[in-house]
Amino acid sequence: MFEIAEYIGIVAFAMSGFFVAVRNRLDLLGVLVATFLTALGGGIIRDITVNKTPFTFSHNYPALIVITVMTLLILLKFHKRNSIENRPLFIISDSIGLVSFSISGALIALDSSFNLAGVIAMSFITAVGGGIARDVIINEVPFVLKTGFYGTISILIGLTLYLMHIFNCISFSVILTLFIMMLTLRLVAYYNKWSIPLR
Repeated sequence: MFEIAEYIGIVAFAMSGFFVAVRNRLDLLGVLVATFLTALGGGIIRDITVNKTPFTFSHNYPALIVITVMTLLILLKFHKRNSIENRPLFIISDSIGLVSFSISGALIALDSSFNLAGVIAMSFITAVGGGIARDVIINEVPFVLKTGFYGTISILIGLTLYLMHIFNCISFSVILTLFIMMLTLRLVAYYNKWSIPLR
């Protein structure tokens, strides 16, 4: 189930990278780089951090998913249409990706015996690291730093899983419950326009 959620996340993040690149009028190479970075960059950073061969470099399907998404968007001329980034299906799939990537990042950090800071960092980086890298190379303030309840979801997931690990109560049902709760929180926060006030 979580593997399927990650596939959905890769698709949503690839679409997000594509639309950001098109909005910034990048050429084909720029669109390709932005799309790959958004969808797969966080996982690559995570795997390098835990001293593993990046999953993207040892399995073909992540890159194939990104290439397929980008090709379909170009063939269907989505780059000439209004962005679908604010439509319900995209928001839901993007939120699924955010939560599933955050969970996988935290679990890999726990498996590598990281402390609390490391688990939270890996949860955060896996989910939003690619988007941050994309925004940096196109000279924008990273999206995650402007949206209060996006990166915050990753931090909450990392913190929760670390505490569950301390009390030795991580199980499939616990992870599934966390997935549903955080997905719901992200959607409620988005549609209610929640943010973390500066003061």
